[in-house]
Amino acid sequence: MSDWSGYLLLILKGAQATVELTVMGTVLALVMAFAAGLGRLSRWFAVRAIATSYIEFFRGTSVFVQLFWAYFVLPMAGLTLTPLQAGVLALGLNVGAYGAEVVRGAILAIGHEQRSACIALNLSTYQRMRYVILPQALPLMLPTFGNNAIELLKGTAVVSLISLGDMTFQAQVVRSQTGNTLIPFATILALYFAMACVITFGMRRLERRMSFGLDGMRR
Repeated sequence: MSDWSGYLLLILKGAQATVELTVMGTVLALVMAFAAGLGRLSRWFAVRAIATSYIEFFRGTSVFVQLFWAYFVLPMAGLTLTPLQAGVLALGLNVGAYGAEVVRGAILAIGHEQRSACIALNLSTYQRMRYVILPQALPLMLPTFGNNAIELLKGTAVVSLISLGDMTFQAQVVRSQTGNTLIPFATILALYFAMACVITFGMRRLERRMSFGLDGMRR
């Protein structure tokens, strides 16, 4: 029993690494999603081209390959990353590319009459986006952002391939030391599910909070 307690602590230590990777990757993904999503709507062709290239590249290539590039190829160019940094970079950029289309679609979903009203009030582009468009678009983005965060959480398992001690890596260690597959992988299965439930609960509460009072604005 004491041996299994030690193995459980090992997996929980991996869970901490998984949480850190998920949180930091999600922050990077949000930054890239808004940067690229707004870039797709820019009036300047060069900005639209850069944003589109980023989105299509990271959506069209495997996160597995992106992770290996970040960890094994970038050092050849003089940029050496730790396993955690490489995981955050690869997962954040990958999920951010999907999030960018969510941002663009939500902004375009805001009625044309809202934009016309902003022009009539002589609001600047920044003021339109900050005070009128984004407050209405954000609640539309949140459900998909929640799904993207859960996908990023599940995607953290790939970092075990570059020896980052996340839950999946530690479960493999426990399996190799005990010869038991069921217990370690059932444990991380439950932990992944619990983390996904926390994300879902948090996003639903945030969605309700941000949607409060917007019905009148959309009419």
